[in-house]
Amino acid sequence: MAASTPDNLYPTFDRVLGRADKEVRLKQRGRVIWLYGLSGSGKSTLAIAMERQLHAEGFTTHLLDGDNVRTGLNRDLGFTDADRSENIRRIAEVAKLFVQAGVVVIAAFITPQRAHRQLARTIIGADDFSEVYVAASFETCAKRDPKGLYAKASAGGVKQFTGKDSSFEPPTAEDIEALTINTEAGTAAESLAQLHAAVSPRITFQ
Repeated sequence: MAASTPDNLYPTFDRVLGRADKEVRLKQRGRVIWLYGLSGSGKSTLAIAMERQLHAEGFTTHLLDGDNVRTGLNRDLGFTDADRSENIRRIAEVAKLFVQAGVVVIAAFITPQRAHRQLARTIIGADDFSEVYVAASFETCAKRDPKGLYAKASAGGVKQFTGKDSSFEPPTAEDIEALTINTEAGTAAESLAQLHAAVSPRITFQ
């Protein structure tokens, strides 16, 4: 249940400079591109490449990455279901602020549960939210293991590891808004091209 606004707070949302004015200045449409998938699926690699390409094209962007956020804003959170939900809630609220400033936000987070993705979509707003599933099997991610987490999890050194001790729910046929990029089926360049083709029309100023 959403918390109510305390009686001693008086938001000024109706008086601050509007989003439309900022988008006109930036010549772009603010949007959140939310990449999710297992650790090692290629989320961060794809997010970094996407931001660099959009920057080269003149877009104003900001990248939010799971490990980066957990070293600062969310360093007080663990990996229980409640903490994972709060992690996503805070990130979504931050992403929403950037979108209101006309910025293109690229978010890369495991976001394992459908409820987590729905929470982010609800906070940010469906019209500003592009859901992108970066797909790769647990076995492939374990072979890649760029951070050594799968090896640690196998040895019992990482608790509540997504895909092993903690479940991951991939999108279903009902998740019609979700774009799937299979990083096992193509090269990094092909994955980037697929993402760019899907996102570019939604952020280009007209």
